[in-house]
Amino acid sequence: MTACDGCLRRTDLVAQLAPHVERGGRDRRRLGELLSLPDARLVDALAGERRAAVLHAYETFDAARARARLAAASMHAVCRHDTRYPPRMLDAGDAPAVLHVAGDVERLLVLADRDAPAVAVVGARRAGADGIEVARGLGRGLAAAGVTVISGMALGIDAAAHVGALEAGGPTITVLAGGADVAYPASKRGLHRELVRTQAAISEMPPGFKPYRWCFPARNRTIAGLASLTIVVEATERSGSLITADLAQELGRAVGAVPGPVTASRCTGSNALLRDGAFVIRDAQDALDEVLGIGVATAITGRRSDELAPPLRELLRLVEDGRDTVSSLAATPGEAQHAMAGLAELEMLGFLRRGPGGHYVRVP
Repeated sequence: MTACDGCLRRTDLVAQLAPHVERGGRDRRRLGELLSLPDARLVDALAGERRAAVLHAYETFDAARARARLAAASMHAVCRHDTRYPPRMLDAGDAPAVLHVAGDVERLLVLADRDAPAVAVVGARRAGADGIEVARGLGRGLAAAGVTVISGMALGIDAAAHVGALEAGGPTITVLAGGADVAYPASKRGLHRELVRTQAAISEMPPGFKPYRWCFPARNRTIAGLASLTIVVEATERSGSLITADLAQELGRAVGAVPGPVTASRCTGSNALLRDGAFVIRDAQDALDEVLGIGVATAITGRRSDELAPPLRELLRLVEDGRDTVSSLAATPGEAQHAMAGLAELEMLGFLRRGPGGHYVRVP
C-alpha cells in the first residue's frame, strides 16, 4: 500500500518548505490557509529566494525513491485519493495529502468508515495527578469498547490516554508532528515503540522528518479530523489542546471537556470550554454515551460503585475525599488490616489503583 505520485510529491514539497512555513504560518488560521494552497501557489507564497531550487526539486521528484524510503522504514502511506483515506479528514480543505503509518495500518483503515467511532483525548503536558488518571481511564474505557483513541503522545494527558488504551488492548493511534517513525518527545521512546508494535503512529510528514513548531498545530488538525468526538482533559488558556478543540468545532464535531478545579490554572481553558457549551465528560461512560448512544456502554464500563457493599462503598468514598493511604484510614493495627483488605478488593475490582508511596488513586 502506498500513495499516488502527486501526493508523495506534495509531501516532499511541504517538507522542503518547512522552514519557510515556520516563519509565515504559526498562526493557526494562516497555517490552514497555507496548507490548503495548490502546489504552485504554495511555492510562490513561501519559497522566496529558494524558488528556483524548490521548483527544480519538485520537477525532478522521484516517487520510486520516496516509496523505497517508506519500505526501508517498514511504513505504509495512504493518500487522499485512496478510498481507504479516512473520509472525516476530507471535511477540511487543508487535509494532509498523505498519512504515513508506522505500525498496524489496519488501525487507520478502520476509520475509512465515516461512522467508525474515534475519540481524541488531549490536554495539558503539565497535568495534575487527577487529570492523568482521568485520561488514562478514558483511554482504557474507550479502547475496551472498541473505540479508537486518538492523541499526540505528548507528555501528560496525551501519553496517559495512550497508556490506558494499551492497558485495555484496544485500538489507539498516535498522531505525530514529525515522521511517524520518530519518537517525539524522545522521553516517550518506550511508549512509541509499543504503539508501533501493537497499534499505529501516523504523520503527514515523511519518514525521519524532524518537526518544526508549526508542525504541532498542523498535527492538531489531523487529530481533530480523525475524531468524531474531541475531549480536553486539562488545558490552560493558551494550551495547544484548545486549538484541537477549535478545529473540531469548525468541522462540526462534538467537543467535550473534563471539569477541573476552578482555582487551578491548568484547567482554565478546559473549564472555559464547558462554560461555552462543551459536553461534560466525567469518565469513559460519558464519552461512550456521546459516540455510541446513551446506555449502550453500561455493560462495557463495568460494575458501578453504587453496586458495592456498603463498607466498600464507604472506603471508596474516603479515598476519593483524600484519605488515600492505609495510615490515613486506620488508627489501630486491626483497622489497618481491615483497610488493607478493603483496598485490595477495590483494586481487584478496578475501582482503585495503587500509586507511588502507597497512595491509592480512584480509577475513573
